Amino acid sequence: METDIDINITRVESSKLKDINLENIPFGKYFSDHMLEADYENGEWKNVEIKPYQPLVIEPSLAALHYGQSIFEGIKAYKDANGEGYIFRPYDNFKRFNISAARMCMPTIPEEIFMEGMKQLVALDKNWIPSKEDHTMYIRPLMFATDTLLGVRPSDTYKFLILLSPSGPYYTSPMKIYVEEKYSRSVKGGAGFSKNAGNYATSMIAAKEARAKGYDQVLWTDPFEHKWLQEVGMMNVMFIIDGVAVTPELSEGTILNGVTRNSAIVLLKEMGIEVQERRLSIDEIVEAYKKGQLNEVFGCGTAATIAPIKELGYGDYRMPFDVETFKIAAKLRKEMDDIRYARIPDTHNWMVKI
Repeated sequence: METDIDINITRVESSKLKDINLENIPFGKYFSDHMLEADYENGEWKNVEIKPYQPLVIEPSLAALHYGQSIFEGIKAYKDANGEGYIFRPYDNFKRFNISAARMCMPTIPEEIFMEGMKQLVALDKNWIPSKEDHTMYIRPLMFATDTLLGVRPSDTYKFLILLSPSGPYYTSPMKIYVEEKYSRSVKGGAGFSKNAGNYATSMIAAKEARAKGYDQVLWTDPFEHKWLQEVGMMNVMFIIDGVAVTPELSEGTILNGVTRNSAIVLLKEMGIEVQERRLSIDEIVEAYKKGQLNEVFGCGTAATIAPIKELGYGDYRMPFDVETFKIAAKLRKEMDDIRYARIPDTHNWMVKI
């Protein structure tokens, strides 16, 4: 449960918003006027404050730069037709943030700092939430080690930040995806289920090579047989096979427990669509495609929400799709957006009012 927390707030003298057009804005390039900052020292969180967005002063020996203790989350805030602001499922991200912290041997963040700090920060910069469809306020909580010495051990000190970034859509068109058979994103016993910086750093070379082949991203496979499917790029993935929604299971800890993924599963079931969370191989996907049973493929993630896939490439074999026929993905995207923009009742209590 949240408790009262005293957060010192220092406001900017003049907002940067007057120089930015929120109706035409890329993803993740601009940041709002303020940020939240807190420090972990001597076993406790302290110095919680909201202040003008500004550079950090760090030393070259900062532990996070050398040993990778760094985690983050991705959350979105929306405006309804009346200009009221809402955050989508932030408690789920709070819980996942602390799961990531535990895996990376970092301290957990108290709920009152994460949640109340986020709500106060978003309320302060509420005017930065775009009103245009597919445009949102992207919220980025992050934590990193701040000890200043060399040595492979957990840091004793950490910094927690929350940044706000008004953003347009992450993907502006359906994607072409290459099935990755060389590089691996995650292995059982690893940290694939956590949102740590290293997971994203190691994924970049595969994405770069896929783009050189004419694709947008990769569909990750297991590191041993390169046949069992994991994630697509930085998102969970779903396949509609003969009318059934199938998505890779989470039990091995190689896949992120996505908030958008979980929301999609709930809504699909409410639509009367069977959902299967299970092991899924690329061989099954190819066979379903050849039989005409692979109806739709799409990614699920905070940044992209529901992202249709227009082609899968597996070696030399190409599987193109007509995304205009994707009825389930389109309906799922619409229902999720209608909830987020308060166009229909939020029966799941996913939206937290600012």
